[in-house]
Amino acid sequence: MTQRDIFFVANEVNELGGVGRWQPQMAGLLAERGHRVTVVGIAPANHPMDLGDQPPFRTVTLYARRPPGRPRPRRTLGRLDPAVRRHEIHMRAAASRLSTLFQAARPGAMIIVPQVWAMEWVALADTAGHPVIGMTHESFETSRKSSRFARVKKYYKDVDRLLALTREDADRWAVEGMNNVGFMPNPLSIEPGTPSPRTEKVVANVGRLSHEKGVDLLLDAWAEAAPKQPGWTLRIYGRGEAEAQLRQQCARLGLEDSVDFAGQTDDVPGALRASSVFVQSSRGEGFPLVLLEAMATGVPCVAFDCAPGVREIVTHEEDGLLVRPGNTSELARHLVRLMSDAHLRDTMGDRALHNVRRFDPDVITQRWEALFDFLER
Repeated sequence: MTQRDIFFVANEVNELGGVGRWQPQMAGLLAERGHRVTVVGIAPANHPMDLGDQPPFRTVTLYARRPPGRPRPRRTLGRLDPAVRRHEIHMRAAASRLSTLFQAARPGAMIIVPQVWAMEWVALADTAGHPVIGMTHESFETSRKSSRFARVKKYYKDVDRLLALTREDADRWAVEGMNNVGFMPNPLSIEPGTPSPRTEKVVANVGRLSHEKGVDLLLDAWAEAAPKQPGWTLRIYGRGEAEAQLRQQCARLGLEDSVDFAGQTDDVPGALRASSVFVQSSRGEGFPLVLLEAMATGVPCVAFDCAPGVREIVTHEEDGLLVRPGNTSELARHLVRLMSDAHLRDTMGDRALHNVRRFDPDVITQRWEALFDFLER
């Protein structure tokens, strides 16, 4: 196996969130195989995640403070606008630090850019001939509804490979003219082990309390489900900007006795093993790690089928239940099915524990190694 210099260049080194959790895991897996890994962040994290005392990779952050957004040029001046020119000078200065890192790398190095904002700096850098792998960690549909869609098409069109999270999303990017596209699922972030006994009357939800995660929809569904299964608790783990509004909604729906806002947890597997059902009510997702984690603890999942990554992970009526996006009554019915039927919970939970092994970290890391070898040819 070729030992390589591998660079991850992302918005931040250790931002709390999906990419923030995936990046140190993937960097660590590659470092364990003998690669020399550097994780580069454009800016410091707003909500930093602890990487431990001695992560097996080097970290570099280009800016001491988050740089301002690209100014909109005044119509009469265009790119001659002094504010635009100052912004470009600062970007090029930061990109020169990337150039220095890339130029010092050994032959066979790989540059992985998991977020398109970071790609704006990589595009200005001298990549020294090393292959560049761009990634989009959200579904095609979610990207299409945001400003990132045009930026993915602009900044990733000439990279050596653009990776989506699923084949379905890769095909949709190909229809958009991206002829360099492939797909790579996320690896399982915890080792499948002792499953939940699935005896606690707890439905768990884990994620940021934001509009995108749809906890407001979950509360509406819980208002239908809870009266049909007295004694069950919906335990919501997470913090976020929507928390106060969600607590008000909970009170308005009269759910305070059956909903527990448990705050952020540093022990997601423990929280999942203390539950019997996991529910995800997101409006949009990429390849949700917490679904993998729930399955790895033997907890059956009920989830809105809001992205190809969700149905890539959960097989409906086999190891979990999928719900039409936004349909809170259907979500309530599926929750009640699992809450009321211990045999169904056990059957689906056991299948989930078995099926999730296809995302074993060794399997996914070998796929990355194969991609590196292919791009080096």
